[in-house]
Amino acid sequence: MNPTAFIKDAFTGPGAVTRLAGAALLVTTLAAQHPNAAFERAREKDLFSLVPNWKFFAPNPATHDYHYLYRTLDENRDTSAWIELELIQNRRMSQAFWFSSRRTEKAVFDICSAILKNISKGEDPTGSPPFRVLAEFIRKQIRDSPNVSEVRGFQFAVVRAAGHDDSEEPEVLYVSTYQAMNPATPAFLQAA
Repeated sequence: MNPTAFIKDAFTGPGAVTRLAGAALLVTTLAAQHPNAAFERAREKDLFSLVPNWKFFAPNPATHDYHYLYRTLDENRDTSAWIELELIQNRRMSQAFWFSSRRTEKAVFDICSAILKNISKGEDPTGSPPFRVLAEFIRKQIRDSPNVSEVRGFQFAVVRAAGHDDSEEPEVLYVSTYQAMNPATPAFLQAA
């Protein structure tokens, strides 16, 4: 068969419209996987979500780990040393199939990201819902930890580290004010 006739039949023969549409969808799908924002134009015009997104990672994958540290203030106003929360577990083979405890790690990571986003905007995160959730999470960790004496309050810090890359020094991103261990219940939540 003549190559020119083959190409002509591909574009004009029976089923040509289907072949052209399939080829266009394939090229658009491959282009849309590229991380450059210029390649996202096809997806923006895709009203019916026909162009799949097969990226294996988030659009902006996390390149650092967050570590959470706290220190407590006792009734004598003595401050403890900083203690790191151990959120990340050593991975087991079974977790390749079922890893429900990863949800806690991911939730705390997302809450921390929201707090840091508020800080980058110049806002005080202390009264924000993400801050209150993280403070309550740390408060629970302190209550559940062994050898806890009378704790009056605590302070926490968020530190960013490059994971297994030891060449980069950890960076302290945020240090909270002291939080009461037993905060007062807001009036609207108190029983009448």
